Parts: sequence; structure tokens; C-alpha cells
Amino acid sequence: MSRVTIAALLVLTATMPAFASRHSHGDNGRVSFGHDVTIDEGETADDIVCVFCSVHAHGDIEGDVAVVFGSVDVDANHTISGDVAVVGGDVSAGDDATIHGDLAVVAGELRLAPNATVHGDKTVVEGRGWLLVALAPLLILIGIIWLIVWLVRRNRYPYPPRR
Repeated sequence: MSRVTIAALLVLTATMPAFASRHSHGDNGRVSFGHDVTIDEGETADDIVCVFCSVHAHGDIEGDVAVVFGSVDVDANHTISGDVAVVGGDVSAGDDATIHGDLAVVAGELRLAPNATVHGDKTVVEGRGWLLVALAPLLILIGIIWLIVWLVRRNRYPYPPRR
């Protein structure tokens, strides 16, 4: 993985504690868990963090965008001034849409219109299979816990004796 992808994953990990609050500390920043974020036409927003939701930019975003298990859609003729990091989702940008920072997409697709531009580095790791790689330690831990619970329950409630 490139430095941009690793940096994007670090940004996402660092922003996880912010999900406890509904809004970020900035005047115009947004943090959302499970509810899509929509920037309306003529509106601007600062940094956006979104988990299990999508960002729909009908206006301009003046900060960074971090999305986990969702997508980022930028309408034609609108800009994102900062970096964009998406894990488990897609990024699409319309005609003359601009992303001024770096772009990292892990386990998703990048769909840029012919006139859309990304001024920073682009890193795209396509394919949903990468989610299994990232979630493998968690799945193994869940499997071990399930096995322990199954073994304890099996020994605690023995079968009735046969006659």
C-alpha cells in the first residue's frame, strides 16, 4: 500500500472517537454515523467524517472527507479542497468536479467524469475482497469467542442419559 493509503487509514482511525458527537468542533464540519451527509447547492462545509453513510456534495467542501462503508458523490462544477479517504465505498465525480487534495479509495471504485480532476495523489485499491483482509483479525477473534462459548455451553448442559 502507498503512503497515501496508509495516511488515509490513519486519519480514519484517528477520527473514530469523534463519532460519539453528532457535529464536529468546527463551525461547518460534520460528523455522522448512519445518516447520509448532504451539502446543498450554494452551501459549503468544512471537514466531513461519515461512517456507514454517504456524502452527497451538491455544494463545495472546504476540508477533508473521510468515509467508512459509504460513498462520496461530487456533483458537476463543485470542489473538495482537502483530501478524500474512502474505505469500503465508491467515489464518483461529475464533469468539472475537482478534488484538490489526495484521494484514497480502499475496497471500492473510482468513477471520474472525463473532465473531473484530482490534483493530489490517487490511490485506488479496487475490489471488496480487501475488506476481508482488513477485517480478518476481527473475524478470527469473533470465531474464537464463539468456539469458547460453544464449548462452555456444551459442557454445562449435558445430554440426558439414555435408558
